[in-house]
Amino acid sequence: MSKNDSIPLCVDLDGTLVKLDTLHQALFLLLRREPASIFRLPGWIAKGKAHLKDQVMQRVSLDAAALPYHQEFLAHLRSEHAAGRPLVLATASNHRTADAVAEHLGLFSETLSSCASTNLRHAQKLEAIQARFPKFAYAGNDAADFPIWEAAEEVILVNPTPTAKAKYAGKASQIFIEKRPEGLMVIKAMRCNQWLKNLLIFSPMLLAHKFADLGSLWQSAVAFLSFSLAASSIYVLNDLFDLSADQHHPRKCRRPFASGDLPIVSGALMIPVLVAFSFAFCWFLPPAFLFVLLAYYAITTAYSWRIKQVAVADVLTLAVLFSMRIVAGAVATSTTASGWFIEFAIFLFLSLALVKRMAELREMEKEPDKENHQRERGYVPADLPLLLAFGTASGYIAVFVFTLYLNSDKVTLLYSRPQFLWAFCPLLLYWITRIWHLAWRGKMHDDPLAFAAKDPQTYFVGAIAVAAMLYAI
Repeated sequence: MSKNDSIPLCVDLDGTLVKLDTLHQALFLLLRREPASIFRLPGWIAKGKAHLKDQVMQRVSLDAAALPYHQEFLAHLRSEHAAGRPLVLATASNHRTADAVAEHLGLFSETLSSCASTNLRHAQKLEAIQARFPKFAYAGNDAADFPIWEAAEEVILVNPTPTAKAKYAGKASQIFIEKRPEGLMVIKAMRCNQWLKNLLIFSPMLLAHKFADLGSLWQSAVAFLSFSLAASSIYVLNDLFDLSADQHHPRKCRRPFASGDLPIVSGALMIPVLVAFSFAFCWFLPPAFLFVLLAYYAITTAYSWRIKQVAVADVLTLAVLFSMRIVAGAVATSTTASGWFIEFAIFLFLSLALVKRMAELREMEKEPDKENHQRERGYVPADLPLLLAFGTASGYIAVFVFTLYLNSDKVTLLYSRPQFLWAFCPLLLYWITRIWHLAWRGKMHDDPLAFAAKDPQTYFVGAIAVAAMLYAI
């Protein structure tokens, strides 16, 4: 208990009890479910922040149990509640969100929150608190809380902004900080580890044996950076749209936005910056590359917005997006893309996309049906046998396409000893079968490429395959 244990403790919600802004999360959830709502937003905003919050929360609701609470501060509140201290949830959030959080936690004797006509922020919140309590303690985090802290008997800082910490740290009875470094979170949100997928851009140049062509190497590198930045902007957008679903996932709930470690508004600002740099690199590449990038961006945006929730369409889209990286590399270096390689890639990456869905379903089998539904995907555990059949068939068809290529006339134009390329076939069969075997046993990471990047056997198989290709030249 604090020294003011008899004084009611008023607790802010957004950025304090919960590590993110619930209105921002609700806005992205609304835009994903009802895209046409974007045209209503200006009218709602014109009528004031309170009206905006009310309109948004009439249309979507957040699962209070899944929100990213400040765990250390929440433990403190439970201790205070157990000792008999009155706790009040005083927030500018809409009353629907505030009531849901209060009901879930069962700690607060009452709530003070915004309604359709009143935005309980700054002076309005202070007036509401003082109308109920002559003396009070207050826990908050940013500049909006300054007037309330000035009137409070006790100041508690929870994940304070730098300005709030500088001004009130000396007056605070307690300071709770639970956040990961913001710079690291920005890099994590960009998912730079996923840039590995864009190495496919170099494949047309390498398969055309332009190993010593510095111009092609430079163009491939620029295209790689352009595609990677575009992909990062999509990952950020995807995470913002998927906030509510990710908060129900055992690992994805640790992502920067879902966990509240990176403000949602930072993500909204990151997207245009990443897109601008991505398209800036197009100045150094042939004009056709810009059209490929635009098509990639359009398809990935559609995937993030809606397609990823549609069974079968989602994995086919992923396979197409992987193949577009090959086309981008060919266009960037003015190299003819091999039809054989694109066909091979479509089947292979369709197989890997299905592996990812199987890994997700294996996790879903262990969880309540309610949480499975809230992840908002187009599959259920009963689909596992179908995914196994489709995925293994697609992987083996990829190997079959490769064998057809080895029997074509084109292979003799590029390789003097093409017979050594046959070593690829058993290696591919082994690797694909092993990936699916692990996925069926529930031992596969939900992203098979991330698994492959850390898998020693993948590197061993890859090294033999590269050696066989080089010897075949």
